[in-house]
Amino acid sequence: MTVATSPSALYAARTDPGPLRVTQVSYEADRVISIRLEHPEGRELSAWSPGAHLDLQLPSGLIRQYSLCGDPTDRTSYTFAVLLEEDGRGGSAELHSLPLVGRTLTVRALRNHFQLGDSPSYLLVAGGIGVTPMIPMVRRLAAGSAPWSLLYLGRTRTGMAFSRELHALGGRSVQIFPRDEVDRLDIDAAIAAAGPDTAVYCCGPDALMNAVAEACASVVPPRALHTERFAAGSTPTPDQPTSVRERTGFTVTLRRSGAELVVPPDRSILDVVRDVMPDVSYSCEEGYCGSCETRVLSGIPDHADDILTPQEREANDTMMICVSRSRADNIVLDL
Repeated sequence: MTVATSPSALYAARTDPGPLRVTQVSYEADRVISIRLEHPEGRELSAWSPGAHLDLQLPSGLIRQYSLCGDPTDRTSYTFAVLLEEDGRGGSAELHSLPLVGRTLTVRALRNHFQLGDSPSYLLVAGGIGVTPMIPMVRRLAAGSAPWSLLYLGRTRTGMAFSRELHALGGRSVQIFPRDEVDRLDIDAAIAAAGPDTAVYCCGPDALMNAVAEACASVVPPRALHTERFAAGSTPTPDQPTSVRERTGFTVTLRRSGAELVVPPDRSILDVVRDVMPDVSYSCEEGYCGSCETRVLSGIPDHADDILTPQEREANDTMMICVSRSRADNIVLDL
């Protein structure tokens, strides 16, 4: 169960700040650095809310997504953190290896698929670098009156970024669980202990996300779960329906360009669109980053992403064209 973000609000949050200058790089934990961006001319940056992330173009041209972990009230800078992933797709290695201070990086978009909604109480569950979107949430919750707590899991204390900052912000509401120091957290018990009106927010490794999703679904009543993945999920969440349409061909009409394209069974909508629109936005190609989200003008998508809530899927206003297809013979997109 999730709380939907209206498509109009989602699109309104998609600003394009453009080229920004790296003004600071800090060591936050083992293999974790934070990077601060500011406008080259000192201008005020676009507003953002807890849960937002950047679509960042790296010097190599790669597009990667990083959650903002600074203070939303600070309009002078954006701060994000990067974990060096030895077996990653190359983006983290690039940022960790380059002399960044003074370099200009292009922010392609600012999005939020992980909005902190209104709730009587909150439980935040973070694993590893998944703590980054939780930091602005903690800032907001610590300044409010609703009860909340953060459970922060990691392999080692030295590898858990921002733990001191989080303790300073939240005090006893923040609990840290380094695997090499304390017993493994009982996820089922933690979710069961949360009240039935508690909104659960989770970000971290796939195994943690799936465990939290299963725990939220197993209690009565099920807890409202909000998630953000840094990779495609290996197991569908309770909210993610299974496709009901066989993988067959269909046509896609691009309303603004006037093109009508055939999408064969062995190609995605994104693949076909890129044939005529090479600059269309995309990154992960697995349905979890949101870069290729496109407004649907007509037709019924067959959703296969890890982002949209059940309410957003039912509305059929947008779709991730890298993985989702059409349930009918034609679908019309705002491209």
